[in-house]
Amino acid sequence: MNFLNLKGRKILIFGIANRKSVAFHIAKVIQEAGAEIICSVFMEDHQKCVEKYFPEATSYICDLSDEEAIQNLAETVKKNHGEIYGVVHSVAFANFADGLKPFYETGKNDFLQAMDISCFSLTSIVRYFNSIIQEHGSIVTMSISTTRMAAESYGYMAPIKAALDSSVCFLAKALGEISSIRVNAVGASLLKTSASAGIPGYVEPYLFAEKVTIRKKALETAEVANVAAFLLSPQSSGINAQTIIVDAGMAVNYFDKEIVKKSVS
Repeated sequence: MNFLNLKGRKILIFGIANRKSVAFHIAKVIQEAGAEIICSVFMEDHQKCVEKYFPEATSYICDLSDEEAIQNLAETVKKNHGEIYGVVHSVAFANFADGLKPFYETGKNDFLQAMDISCFSLTSIVRYFNSIIQEHGSIVTMSISTTRMAAESYGYMAPIKAALDSSVCFLAKALGEISSIRVNAVGASLLKTSASAGIPGYVEPYLFAEKVTIRKKALETAEVANVAAFLLSPQSSGINAQTIIVDAGMAVNYFDKEIVKKSVS
């Protein structure tokens, strides 16, 4: 038996956009473990990516800022696929069209739009899908390795991810009143994805993060996907309401002697 014990289990994945997406890598891992993947994407181009690389998967277009669209998707998935075992929420959006600004200049509409799509959409998904998730199913969302580091390059997304981490706890507790469905997050450090490429000034912090890891090698998206797959699986049944940090040891290595020497010389 495959260690993950996902064979034949139906997993709904939100967020595949291209081959660099975290959601893409998660889909690849769990499909190789025998899971049946169902995909929800934002637009037709994303759907074409699913059709190309996961031809056996069914994909649906859903705008996660539209509550009615999420409800309709739940009804469609129930009708076409019956019960599902798990959900992957790998979705984030922030409008950096005007570049990065000091946090106090964050536009209200930009902040609320990012909060709606990147955080509240998870609560909406749980609201409409919990009744078709199996009793011991699993929900996994994608967070970041720390929301307490004021990194200018991440803009106002860190407070939104902090809200997401808190939502994980409250959703797990609420679902625990009616089922044994678990909710967890993967807190990844800096990754090379298409989404991150759209963040102004991201490259330098990414290269710095690589130097700060204990192994001096950047975190890979596939490594994050492996942890997400584990949290989806029954093998992680004792983990609930947690954000599991995946950062290659970066958080404990800011005083690395090589970096300190270079910064003060």
